[in-house]
Amino acid sequence: MKIFRDIATWFVTLFKVWRREFNLVFSDAGVLLFFLALPTLYPVVYTLIYNPEILRDLPVAVVDDSRTAQSREFVRMIDATDGIKVWNYVPDMQAARRAMAEKDVYAVMYIPSDFAKKLGNGEQSVVPFYSDMGLLLRYRTYLFSLTNVQIAYGAKIQMEKIDALGLIGETATSSAPMVSSEAEIMGDVTQGFASFIIPAILILILQQSMILGVTMLSGGASERRRRNSGYDPMAIPAGPLCTVMGKTLCYVTIYAPLLLYMLHIVPIMFSLPHVCNPWHVAALALPLLIASSMLGITLGSLVTERETSLLVVVFTSVVFLFLSGITWPRYAMPEFWRLVGDCVPATWGVEAFVRINSNGATLAEESFPYTMLWVLSATYTLTAVIITRIKNGPKKDMSFPQE
Repeated sequence: MKIFRDIATWFVTLFKVWRREFNLVFSDAGVLLFFLALPTLYPVVYTLIYNPEILRDLPVAVVDDSRTAQSREFVRMIDATDGIKVWNYVPDMQAARRAMAEKDVYAVMYIPSDFAKKLGNGEQSVVPFYSDMGLLLRYRTYLFSLTNVQIAYGAKIQMEKIDALGLIGETATSSAPMVSSEAEIMGDVTQGFASFIIPAILILILQQSMILGVTMLSGGASERRRRNSGYDPMAIPAGPLCTVMGKTLCYVTIYAPLLLYMLHIVPIMFSLPHVCNPWHVAALALPLLIASSMLGITLGSLVTERETSLLVVVFTSVVFLFLSGITWPRYAMPEFWRLVGDCVPATWGVEAFVRINSNGATLAEESFPYTMLWVLSATYTLTAVIITRIKNGPKKDMSFPQE
């Protein structure tokens, strides 16, 4: 029957588009750089940059103008933390600045002369802390350590005052807080920066590397059309839907082994959080790759030369990282930027993958971002088909290129 012959012809043409695109990818060094080298090397480079994840015993210079038992006790508590080590007491802020300039220390703590007096009067005492912001990991370690000491020292002073008023029984332990706090860290149990940010970056690398490669292929096709009076001699004569589906099938085939490497092997190599079900990750990655491929084909309409793909895509990487919500919560974003983020496949991929990979969530629990990935896949498939139809024009070159 004719309908079966048409279906068979369509699938044969789909296979020809897939094969031709496969040949184009592996004959183009620039595309191979984006499709293979970038996803292979970037996860390792990024993870090595953020290792070790936690810094310990960061040196601090102390300027103690109080010189009291309370100030010395406060400094001892600071020195007892894992993150901070008191390098030395210095006489004044000028000496402390010299120590920072010579990189002997990366922070200075100044204890004012009225430190003990204010504490004794029940007033708030401010202890200025000056930190080198050259490395975010150092500042983060200082901040966490100081916050913990501040809470513990404040609780100790409160209990001493309550004890002095005789409000605690003789058998009570005044050194222990009345209400204890205990942290149960989920996902990033080490509180390391790499464990926090690398899972999100892996998803962004998948999206950006695919879009870069696809747009570079589109730029190459545009250059061939300009050299051949509007026709691409390397193209397979096929309908727009068959063309975009054949190309996407090629890209997904190439990225299948890369998914195993990036989303499974890399976390194991660097001991990153990885408590997921691999099949759930694979099911999540499928619409992510399809949406990224179709978005790349759509953006290919803006690319007239191969090098233009770098201008179209690379500058968006940092923007997409912020829009994903990993560095700034999406609910705190202005409505406009939240809507822009909704149109980026990596936004939903990051949201779902981080929870599945780090917190052990199931695909059913992440059904909304998973559904949104399929919605974006369908939307960008439609735009890719429309763009391909417009670029092909009413005329078709019906001759098949020679193998």
